[in-house]
Amino acid sequence: MKIKVDQELCVSVASCVAIAGRTFELDENGLARVKASYHDDPTQRDDDATIIAAAESCPTKAIYLYDDDGKQIYPAP
Repeated sequence: MKIKVDQELCVSVASCVAIAGRTFELDENGLARVKASYHDDPTQRDDDATIIAAAESCPTKAIYLYDDDGKQIYPAP
């Protein structure tokens, strides 16, 4: 799964971090981002269902999820 966080939409609620803290973190400006470990170490990431729940929890829909073929799966295109 590929994850993109649109930081221009992020309002620092941090629900993504609360739900999927192995995948998301807040940067120095308090905006959500994907942890580097998500890409570096697959054993240190949340499972897909947890990542989807985290994306769904974002009040501004700032988290975009794509399948391995690049098709957007959340939010629905």
